[in-house]
Amino acid sequence: MTRTAAGLVAYINARLLDPATGLDARGAVLTNGETIADVGPGLFQGGVPTGITVVDCTGLCLAPGLVDMRVQLREPGEEHKETMKSAGEAAVGGGVTSLVCLPNTDPVIDEVATVEFVARRARKVGLCKVYPYAAATKNLEGVELSEMGMLAEAGALAFTDGTKAIRNSLVMRQALSYAATFGAMIIQHPEDPALAEGGVMNEGELATRMGLSGIPAAAEAIMLERDMRLVELTRGRYHAAHVSTAAGIDVIRRAKARNLAVTCDTAPPYFALNELAVSDYRTFAKLSPPLRAETDRQAVVEALVDGTIDAIASDHAPQDQDSKRQPFAQAEFGGIGLETLLAATLELFHNGHLGLIQALRLITVAPAGIVGLPAGRLKVGTAADLMLFDPDRGWKVDPHAFRSKSKNTPFDARPMQGVVLRTVVDGRTVYLRDG
Repeated sequence: MTRTAAGLVAYINARLLDPATGLDARGAVLTNGETIADVGPGLFQGGVPTGITVVDCTGLCLAPGLVDMRVQLREPGEEHKETMKSAGEAAVGGGVTSLVCLPNTDPVIDEVATVEFVARRARKVGLCKVYPYAAATKNLEGVELSEMGMLAEAGALAFTDGTKAIRNSLVMRQALSYAATFGAMIIQHPEDPALAEGGVMNEGELATRMGLSGIPAAAEAIMLERDMRLVELTRGRYHAAHVSTAAGIDVIRRAKARNLAVTCDTAPPYFALNELAVSDYRTFAKLSPPLRAETDRQAVVEALVDGTIDAIASDHAPQDQDSKRQPFAQAEFGGIGLETLLAATLELFHNGHLGLIQALRLITVAPAGIVGLPAGRLKVGTAADLMLFDPDRGWKVDPHAFRSKSKNTPFDARPMQGVVLRTVVDGRTVYLRDG
């Protein structure tokens, strides 16, 4: 890993891509210390003045660093699966300069001290920027609300019970109402726990043939239907994580048509893979929510195209070998995703579903806007968080080459296009690809 000292740095001969403004033009970026000092197509046309460090981008794409709004860090408590350092290295290797972590650590992020611990550790590691969500309920038990006001003051961006749905309707109503008093958002794992209980993959013909218990697509839609009623009742802000079904998307689409304060994201496996990825009992493709039918995958793509789905998150969920190399029913849910987030999202561009700027928007300024971060844009005065990448360069997913401590990717051996060459955080080069 190579770092550059912060100072005046000119990134020239770049294809500038700014999803916030739609800019797509040959140009340059000047950074001064931690911030962007100037940007534009006409910058340095007469040459770069002396005293400025020059980085020649050789015509490759220079964009804002990625903003990943759903990451499980595992620190504190499960450092054998991932640490702040290994996750940070994976993030910057994947072009991610800002990420938001779930509160399902040990101890749970439901107290001010734990929120502050995350911030301190991230500063000490010094790679990507790390922001925490805090638990919506104490110890993620779904019973008693956390001290949301104090946690928000301490730096929590939103409130969620992470990989657990807030199942009690009264508790969800109270959470939405309480969060609304200070403009905060509740993030839900939209899955009816009773319907999903005991299920290990998508319910349907394939699950029956494999002799495995299924999780019905209706589990997502039913939870979303309930929650939309509660959003209407409370006028709270609500975000549905990793939507995966046509029925669930339809619920969100109708809620948006009624002008409810509702947003949602999905993760790359739900538009790039379907349930056939687990047909040979591949535990690395055992995810929560599970990979769905092909019709659901197509519905996710359509919802990304028409804007019903607002953002893409990696849903990075590292698991160790012992957790995954089990019989399918006993294996843990989850797949890593920080290092495949860009390339998997670019499949939407390469397959003709979205333009390059549109695809990048879903992993930069769109998630930043949802969680309230001033990130994901090439704008004078903002943090110099940049990503230089080649959108066309091909590679094959090899989890053993990943920087993440865990290797459980559902994309193992998949050919992809899109390689990150340099990642800059606050004006410092924190990742530089060799070769």
